[in-house]
Amino acid sequence: MTAERAIGPTRWVTAALRGLLAAVAALGVAELAAGLLGRASSSPLLAVGAAFIDLTPVWLKDFAIRRFGDDDKTALLVGLGVGVTLAALAVGLVSRIRLGYALAGLAAFGAAGVAAALTRPVAGPADAAPSAIGALAGMAALVVLVRGGAREAPDRRALLTGAGVVAVAAASGTAGRWLLRRGDVSAVRADTRLPRPAGPARPVPPAAQARAPGMTPFRTSNRDFYRVDTALTLPQVDPREWTLRIHGMVARPVELGFDDLLRLALIERDITLSCVSNQVGGDLAGNARWLGAPLAPLLRRAGITSGADQILSRSADGMTLSTPIEAVLDGRDAMVAVGMNGEPLPIAHGFPARLVVPGLYGYVSATKWVVDLKVTRFATDHAYWTRRGYADRAPVKTFSRVDVPKPLATVRAGRVAVAGTAWAQHRGVAAVEWQVDGGPWRQARLAPVPGLDTWRQWTAEWDAAPGSHTLRCRATDGTGHTQPEHRTPPFPDGATGWHSVVVTVT
Repeated sequence: MTAERAIGPTRWVTAALRGLLAAVAALGVAELAAGLLGRASSSPLLAVGAAFIDLTPVWLKDFAIRRFGDDDKTALLVGLGVGVTLAALAVGLVSRIRLGYALAGLAAFGAAGVAAALTRPVAGPADAAPSAIGALAGMAALVVLVRGGAREAPDRRALLTGAGVVAVAAASGTAGRWLLRRGDVSAVRADTRLPRPAGPARPVPPAAQARAPGMTPFRTSNRDFYRVDTALTLPQVDPREWTLRIHGMVARPVELGFDDLLRLALIERDITLSCVSNQVGGDLAGNARWLGAPLAPLLRRAGITSGADQILSRSADGMTLSTPIEAVLDGRDAMVAVGMNGEPLPIAHGFPARLVVPGLYGYVSATKWVVDLKVTRFATDHAYWTRRGYADRAPVKTFSRVDVPKPLATVRAGRVAVAGTAWAQHRGVAAVEWQVDGGPWRQARLAPVPGLDTWRQWTAEWDAAPGSHTLRCRATDGTGHTQPEHRTPPFPDGATGWHSVVVTVT
């Protein structure tokens, strides 16, 4: 191959790399601008990612949660990173044909970032700055790179120019990350001391934990508790600056600081939460001991006016959830929670305060980082998920699953432990039945529980014969309703169906 022929492909590769370096410079400078503003959510990747989540159709959201679970946000950011990389390489290739077109492409990406940042619920005009400044920096970097490598061959001058752009991008990005970490409230959380509850939780019976190898823990640790929300970056809410506002259709608006909340008569309760996206047999449910201020007295202090039927709650990052008022005032242990399993709420689970309303799916009951409660009507105000077609009222459906043996497990013939978990918060689990290969239903032994709002574990023994077998279960709640056989998807108000596992007996 002649030298001329070798230079041709090299020029295109060099041009593509220029686009990539320009994009890196744009993102680094934008991160610095976001850090100076103290607004992580205005960082272009995060803003575009959040906008993508808002535009994601229900089927794709459910697929992402089912496929990636708690890693769904990581998968989204990785996907965005790949997309930005490919777009940047394309911009670089275009720059070899006409620089103006490539600059217009970078400007378009900046405009997309600006639009995404300004659509966030708590956005202000300043949130447009990081994407705009980043786009200008990327455009300037591309011009410098094109002129610095005018001969379109990787000579010393081009390499030095590229290294300079990388250095600026790295320094800007690192400084931006450092500035954003200034708002981290981990140290404040570590120093937070919660009072003892005025209404302690009932003791958990020792037998609440089923004695079967591999069985789900009765109490879910904070580390293992499921997390499903739309926050790509965790809101950092300082309890010293936090307030909860109760307003709307009330006689007397109420505003509380964190210390005000801690001075109330707090209650402690074991409550199971579950996500509406949970599939039959899924693990998007967890049981924890919560500490918080009862919500009903706070609403009564504000004085609910006639006609109100909804609490529209808002988190610090602008997410809105809707809760039926009757579900708060009917005597259940709805609370503004400040503690989880004996410690302040983890940041990922709503520190410094969140809502917990037993018996309802999380999207209508479990607002994290809560700062605002508007008493209103379903006909007037629509929350984030209800605007996307989910049901206004979403009581948790009676649910059960087989936890042991695991799906596709291989077990030895003879006596085999079968165990699982069932829940019907605020109604309680009255019975669980199980069957083998479509045979007769058998009653399982139910473990004792401290109350109606926790899940309940069940156990049985099976004389397993060699071969492939299907185990199924179904639960009956305290109202006499039995979990239906027919499977329905999570949308719009929770999945139904019997859970089954296939096991091999040798």
